[in-house]
Amino acid sequence: MTDFPSFLSTLRPQVDEALDRLLPAAATEPAAISEAMRYSVFAGGKRVRPALVVLAGEACGASLRDLLPGGAAVEMIHTFSLVHDDLPALDDDDLRRGRPTLHKTQGEAMAVLAGDALLNQAFAVLAAEPASASPERRLRAVRLMAEAVGVVGMIGGQVLDLEHEGAVVLGGRSGRERAAQVLERIHRLKTGALIEASTRLGGIFAGAGNDRSKLLGGIGAELGLLFQIGDDILDEVGSSEQLGKTAGKDRQAAKLTYPHLFGLDGSREKARQAADRCLALVEKLPARRRLFRSLVAFLVHRGS
Repeated sequence: MTDFPSFLSTLRPQVDEALDRLLPAAATEPAAISEAMRYSVFAGGKRVRPALVVLAGEACGASLRDLLPGGAAVEMIHTFSLVHDDLPALDDDDLRRGRPTLHKTQGEAMAVLAGDALLNQAFAVLAAEPASASPERRLRAVRLMAEAVGVVGMIGGQVLDLEHEGAVVLGGRSGRERAAQVLERIHRLKTGALIEASTRLGGIFAGAGNDRSKLLGGIGAELGLLFQIGDDILDEVGSSEQLGKTAGKDRQAAKLTYPHLFGLDGSREKARQAADRCLALVEKLPARRRLFRSLVAFLVHRGS
């Protein structure tokens, strides 16, 4: 198998099986929170981040069986972020993954609690699985993901995003350069940190050394930026069906985005630059290079 969409299609049922096993059963009391967690997790996500865990880990010699629990944990963390991001206090969206957001069906309080529960369940999984991994590796996995979610990662990026909503970009070259630096930092933290952690996590369970871990992190960082530039473009030109959420929200909220700063053509050029940097790193991997190349092409096409 050499193309990423086919790889993702084959892997997704296995990720969903792992999620079903690792999440509380729907009847687990209190059933309301167990059902809310499952409503959001099984809403039809593509499972790109678990796929990155698996790709990176397999590239370094790990088995699929040992990588699936970590991939499931990452998907729980990703879903937690979406549930909270959709709340009225943040992006205030009524649609996610093509169906009503959790706070629209279960109320804001349950959405907050379900997000919290998913995050905690993810760390419980990382601390315990895979059983074949040494305690030291599982500890490294927990620390990695905690940092990726926290103030130097996703949550920090969300704060910066909020702080720069409606911000006026100062005129002149220096003003635009400063805005571009802020924008890249927001994207590398809010979206990129979890994607970078996904590739690094696969390396941890494969026993990758420092150099290989740094390489995987670099690949993940560029993939994260590429992914988010694509999201920025799709918010401008895509439909709600393509996005799985309400299109045009970034413009309505006056968010700092790549199309806002560089226009659509300039944004696509920035995406190509990130893709080229990523591909140069992919060539240094010992295996799975074709699938990583296909993933990069998939993400470039997504925003084209």
